[in-house]
Amino acid sequence: MLPQIIFGYFAIVTIVLSLVIITRKNPVHSVLWMLVLFFHIAAIYLFLNAEFIAAVQVILYAGAVLVLFLFVIMMLNLKEELSSERFIGEWPIGVALGLSILLFIFFSIAKLAPGPLGKFTIELIQKETHTKAIGKVLYTEYILPFEVASLILLIAIVGAMVLAKKRT
Repeated sequence: MLPQIIFGYFAIVTIVLSLVIITRKNPVHSVLWMLVLFFHIAAIYLFLNAEFIAAVQVILYAGAVLVLFLFVIMMLNLKEELSSERFIGEWPIGVALGLSILLFIFFSIAKLAPGPLGKFTIELIQKETHTKAIGKVLYTEYILPFEVASLILLIAIVGAMVLAKKRT
């Protein structure tokens, strides 16, 4: 009973924090709430015995991505956006569209039959550890998508450096 309560707490707080992030007027406050959200997501991963993914969540997202977000926010001039009206008259259409997408996703997932079971059972993962199992799959079966993702990130870094470079 206690594990369900703990998981329910993290799930509900994650949803609430997601809503808090998108409703804040100040983008710096949104980023700070996102930090709290990332730690709650890492706690869910810990609760699911995925320690490596929890560590990656904290190091990569709570560390690097939030620093990048704060850097971009500080580079922008947001005084005009902070003083203007946050929500305009189309918000009911947005809420209706969002709810319809959620319903579509829910009913789509409900119709899916469980797929074939993989070769990684609980016993095998406990014997090998999560990190070793992830590494085997990532560097054997998914090496091409992994390399494509790293190439895309490299291009994004070079593009950001070119855009941030001052003209001389």
